Amino acid sequence: MNSVQPLSLASSPRLRRRRLLQRALGACSTLAALLAVAVLIAVVGTIIAKGAGALNLSFFTKVPAVFGQTGGGIAPAIVGSAVLLGWATLFSLPAGVLAAIYLSEFASRRFARALRMLFDILTGVPAIVIGIFVFGLLVKGKHQSAYAGAFALSILMLPIIARATMEVLALVPRSLREASLALGVSRWRTIVSVVLPQTFSGIATGLILAVARAAGETAPLLFVCSVAPNVISTDASQALASVPLTIFTYSESPDPGDHQKAWAAALILISFVLVTSIVARTLSAWHRRRFQQAS
Repeated sequence: MNSVQPLSLASSPRLRRRRLLQRALGACSTLAALLAVAVLIAVVGTIIAKGAGALNLSFFTKVPAVFGQTGGGIAPAIVGSAVLLGWATLFSLPAGVLAAIYLSEFASRRFARALRMLFDILTGVPAIVIGIFVFGLLVKGKHQSAYAGAFALSILMLPIIARATMEVLALVPRSLREASLALGVSRWRTIVSVVLPQTFSGIATGLILAVARAAGETAPLLFVCSVAPNVISTDASQALASVPLTIFTYSESPDPGDHQKAWAAALILISFVLVTSIVARTLSAWHRRRFQQAS
C-alpha cells in the first residue's frame, strides 16, 4: 500500500522563490516611484531657487527691458499666451466635442474605431511637425500671426478634448437615451438636452488638460508666431509674444539677468500647469463620484 504523505506547513522552494520575486518587484516599483518623485522635486526646486528672486510686481506688469536697460517684465508674453490659448480653445473645443458626439452617437463601429486610432496618432505627433504644417498652410507667403499660433495649438488640443469627451459620453447610461427617445424626442435634441448636461464636468476636465499641454508648447510657435513686437497687444492678426517663447529667448541670452528671468517665467508656467492639473483632477474625481451615485 502507498503511504499517504503528511501535509507540511513549511514553505516549498517554489513558494519561497515567488515571495522573493514579489518582494524584489515591489522594491523596484517603490524605488522607481521614489526616483520619479525625486526628479520632480529636483526640477521644481531648481526652478523655484533660481527664479523666485526675479518675481515682483514689475515682472508681471512691465514690458521687457530693451538693450542697455535693467529690470523689465513679461507682461506682453502673459497677455499673448492668454490670447493664444483663448483662440486655441475657441478653435478646438467645438470641433473636439462635435467629433466626439459623432463618433459616439452616429458613426458606425468600424468607422469610429478607425477615427479613434487616428486621434491617438494625432496625440503623438511631435509639436514641431504641427508647426511646420501650419507654417506651410497659413504663414508661408503671408506673415506670422496669433491666429496661426492658436490654430497650431488647437491641433494639439483637439485629440485630447475629443478623447476625453468620448470617454464621458460612454459613461452616460443608455437608459437615459432610450427614455428620451421613447417620449418622441429627436436624437439630436436628446443628445443636447439629456446627454451633454451629464458630461460637462468631463469635457471641462479634458479641456483643462489640453490647455495645460498647449500652454507650454514652444516648437510650433517658433514657426508661426515668434516675431512679436515688444508691447502689450491683443491683436491676434499680428504675432504676439508668449511665455514659452520668452523662456527660450531669455535662455539664449548671454546676460545672467535674462537667465534669471527665464527661470522666473518657467516658474510661472509650471505653476499654471500645476494649478490646471489640480483643477482637472478635482473635476474628474467629482465627475466620477457623481456617476457612481447616479448608478
